[in-house]
Amino acid sequence: MVIGMRRFWHKHEHDPVDAGKAAVDAVERLPLAADPTAAAFFDVDNTMMRGASIYHFARGLAKRRMFTTKDLLLFAWGQAVFRARGTENADHIGTARETALGFVAGKSVEELVTLCEEIYDDVMEDRIWQGTRSLAMSHLDAGQQVWLVTATPVEIARVIARRLGLTGALGTVAETVDGVYTGRLVGNLLHGPAKAEAVRALAEREGLDLSRCAAYSDSANDLPMLTTVGHPHAVNPDGELRDRAKADDWPVHDFRTGRKVALVTLPAAAGAGALAGGVAAGIALRRHYRTPV
Repeated sequence: MVIGMRRFWHKHEHDPVDAGKAAVDAVERLPLAADPTAAAFFDVDNTMMRGASIYHFARGLAKRRMFTTKDLLLFAWGQAVFRARGTENADHIGTARETALGFVAGKSVEELVTLCEEIYDDVMEDRIWQGTRSLAMSHLDAGQQVWLVTATPVEIARVIARRLGLTGALGTVAETVDGVYTGRLVGNLLHGPAKAEAVRALAEREGLDLSRCAAYSDSANDLPMLTTVGHPHAVNPDGELRDRAKADDWPVHDFRTGRKVALVTLPAAAGAGALAGGVAAGIALRRHYRTPV
């Protein structure tokens, strides 16, 4: 199934408009907020949560013996890159989500949502950046909508949003037929320009004034979304985003420890060393999951 999904992935080019529309079409209509024309949009990975949410989800699946150790090793490799450099790698993230799509094919939406809730409570909850959560709460306290906007599958994103008490989530949408996943995407990954398209589509539907809206991200990949709103913020930023924030006088919020901040500025050679460490960690995990309980 994973191989089949990779063929599907490479056959279809990214269309950010389609991905953004799919993300918004999956959202139910909302009651009117106290401040109905302003909202805040938060990226998830390394912005709201330490590390990549899809990796943490994979860890939860592996713990439940629902993923192979080879799959987990692939996730560990991508997570090592993410943690060492503080940036997303489209190939690794794409592979991770293709693997996830292969996993959900044939499963019911209800089954996956239950898994997401269990794995959030078990693996993800203590990885939320409390500083970022406080920023989100300040917008809610002001009577504004607060949305997660992420390439993570929307079912995972919605669980995170519900647990944090946010308005909702825009995420990558997997196709379903009669409540069962087909293993295909609707649109494409909600990544890069697609996030900006989703924000614009939601703003049109909800009557938001984007000049009054805020967006928060750690990655220069999200510059399309950040520059769509009137109040962009950098959170735990990578080097490129930090430079842009400094040049344009955007607020910068860094909730990492000194050690984690230093990792972001590692030269390529040091980053390669971190990758090796990630592989070693993956092998250790593989051995752990082979050990009878």
